[in-house]
Amino acid sequence: MSPFDFDLVVIGGGSGGVRAARVAAQHGARVAIVESANYGGTCVHRGCVPKKLLVQASRFPRSAASARGYGWAAEVADLDWRRLIAHKDTEIDRLEDVYERNLQGVGVQTFHAHARLVDAHTVQLDGDERRLTAARVLIATGGRPATLDIPGKEFAITSDEAFHLDALPRRVLVVGGGYIAVEFAGIFRGLGSEVDQVVRGPRLLGDFDEDIATVLARHMTQQGIRLHLGQELARIDKGATGLVVTTSTGSRLDVDAVLLAVGRRANTDELGLQAVGVAMDDRGAIVVDALGQTNIPSIHAIGDVTDRLNLTPVAIREGQAYADRVFGGLDVPVLDHETVPTAVFTSPEIGVVGLTEQAARARYPDLRVLTTTFRAMTLAFGGSPDQVFVKVLVDRPTDRVLGVHLLGEGVAEMIQFIAVALIAGATWQHFRATVALHPTIAEEIVTLKD
Repeated sequence: MSPFDFDLVVIGGGSGGVRAARVAAQHGARVAIVESANYGGTCVHRGCVPKKLLVQASRFPRSAASARGYGWAAEVADLDWRRLIAHKDTEIDRLEDVYERNLQGVGVQTFHAHARLVDAHTVQLDGDERRLTAARVLIATGGRPATLDIPGKEFAITSDEAFHLDALPRRVLVVGGGYIAVEFAGIFRGLGSEVDQVVRGPRLLGDFDEDIATVLARHMTQQGIRLHLGQELARIDKGATGLVVTTSTGSRLDVDAVLLAVGRRANTDELGLQAVGVAMDDRGAIVVDALGQTNIPSIHAIGDVTDRLNLTPVAIREGQAYADRVFGGLDVPVLDHETVPTAVFTSPEIGVVGLTEQAARARYPDLRVLTTTFRAMTLAFGGSPDQVFVKVLVDRPTDRVLGVHLLGEGVAEMIQFIAVALIAGATWQHFRATVALHPTIAEEIVTLKD
């Protein structure tokens, strides 16, 4: 008989933790999961899901403008922000219930509490006297938005609060140049706000291919987003009619809201990790090997709390793999982070998979780079100035496709299946041998020439 209450205790009820708990239980393990806030985690409550809903809302004015080119006398009425947010909250509540019901449906015991490690096999539930013992502990507590230590920082919000504003700000300053920053800049601008964006670096999306970043910046500028590159936020002051922001170059901006999108930090505070001896890096993220193993044999970690590739589908895949390996006895291959597809839900949106040109050139000296920029037929007919950008990177000696970088309407859907081709080791000849589907944006990928 096992000396432990459970075979597995999962700390964190986000997408990765829930998947691991549910699959482990389906393999026959006795599983408990502890979540201090909301089941579904960041993705459901403060990330992917509400963000995509607001992105869709922000695109309606552009769609209405294009509809006139097709003969429709389309107009968009004033936005009812409160109605939008209330409807979003209703959907989020529904999804949270689904997450918890699915866990309980396979026998996982759910706890609403803050969890703290006492030792390598014991979890204390703060707020009551219960302690859960387990043969294994999986930490899946995710991350949270980072902030800036500047005067007036208390006047700023992060992406967490942006989903719960009482009213749509008339003037918004977005601070940061990563994918969260550019997505929120597009959301607020599409919904009607005046938007400025302060970026510390020389360009947007520093981890993405430079050409994609350049094309995106051009589209954002055309939409009226004012980019301030090479600047940092110095201070925020309360003004007579809003907030007064000063940048590192001395520029002053009058705004109604300041959104900080300056990165994320692992949620490792007050988990008892130091007392147990779990190794962390200098940013507070849990150090793990390729299989999520920490330096403590009974403790693993997955998802954003490890600060490797911070994407919800990656956390889900890691959770599934952990449960299948440990409790299902399956030989699951290690996830290849280089072939994980990524979408950025700007307008137009971005879809990428594989290496950037800079990374590819460092490893493949004989690199073939194919690019094209064009206006899609449907958008041009509707009067939209938006363009489509396509970039394909090929290792010339082997003809293997190393990376695909897309910007345009619907490219997030395309990149999912292009990723399948890259994982299968597709060559550029495979792409070129594929008959084009006309008339589509995607056909330009398989017809692309030097």
